[in-house]
Amino acid sequence: MTYRPRHARSRVRRSREVGERGSASIEHVFLLPALFTLMFVFVQGAMLYQGRAVALAAAQEGARAAAAEHGTTGAGVSAAHEYVNTTTVGLKGTTVTGQRTATHATVNVTTHTVSLVPGWEPTVEQSATLPVERVTG
Repeated sequence: MTYRPRHARSRVRRSREVGERGSASIEHVFLLPALFTLMFVFVQGAMLYQGRAVALAAAQEGARAAAAEHGTTGAGVSAAHEYVNTTTVGLKGTTVTGQRTATHATVNVTTHTVSLVPGWEPTVEQSATLPVERVTG
C-alpha cells in the first residue's frame, strides 16, 4: 500500500461521495414500489384466507343443521346464510346450496372476498358433507 498524505485521502473520499449523490433517491424509486407490492400481496392473501375460513365454517354449520335428525335442506341453507351474515364483514354475493339424501347432507357456499385489485373479485367455494343422524334401535 502506498502512503498518501491526509489531504489527498480526503480528496479521494470526497470525489466518491460526490459521484454517489442521488443514489438513495434512485434506490427508493425501485425499493418502495416493490415493498408496497409485497405488502398488498400479503394483505390480499389474508383476505382470501379469511374468506375461505368463513365459507368453510358456514358450510359446516349448514351441514350440521341439515344433517340433524329432523333437519332439512332449507334449514342447512338458512344456517349457512345466517353464519356468513353475522360473523364477517367483507364477503359479498354469497350463495348457498344444499342437498340432503337419506344418508348424507351437503352444503356448498360460494362467495366473493374483498379485492385490492380493481375489477377483480376473487371467488371462494367451500363445501361440507356430514352423515344424516338416524335413530337406530
